[in-house]
Amino acid sequence: MPENITIAVAFHSGYGHTARQARAVATGAGSVPGTQAELCDVAGVDDRLWETLAAADAIVFGTPTYMGSQSAVFQAFAEASAPVWTEQGWAGKLAAGFTNSAGVNGDKLNVLVSLALFAAQHGMNWVSLGLPPGGEYSTTGTPEDLNRLGGFLGAMAHSPSDLGPDEAPSGADLRTAEHLGRRVAETALEQVSGRMALTLAR
Repeated sequence: MPENITIAVAFHSGYGHTARQARAVATGAGSVPGTQAELCDVAGVDDRLWETLAAADAIVFGTPTYMGSQSAVFQAFAEASAPVWTEQGWAGKLAAGFTNSAGVNGDKLNVLVSLALFAAQHGMNWVSLGLPPGGEYSTTGTPEDLNRLGGFLGAMAHSPSDLGPDEAPSGADLRTAEHLGRRVAETALEQVSGRMALTLAR
């Protein structure tokens, strides 16, 4: 089994809610044997950030949804990655995404699509959430279901505007984020194992 698989969680959080979601993603990723997760706050764009992302096997991007789009801070990070794009430095890495908003819908899907396009421009391979819809998808659904908000492209979370980050997102949304982290880590292990097998077969 390959060792030292690294999942970087590159995120911005305006009020702390998305940071909780990011920590849940990292917890899920780090729970997979043979992997480690690193939290990378993109509000601080420096050499260490770029070095961490360059060394990672997968990058999970996260941002709050503000006015139907990613935060200005995350967008500044995305635009600052242009030199990496020029060299296709992240090409072939795995990518995934998550977002949080005060609105139950909040146009979060638009942000996940933007994150997937950002990853595609970098030549990355997107990992979806891989969960059926929970919650109100059926009359038997509950607020405690994984993927209660019914997203597929990435992990969604809802944080009411009058609740602080100590109370939101909900437990179900955080467990959904953990699932995404585990899925990315497991996929990264499979990808690296496959590359090793191909190398040995040559």
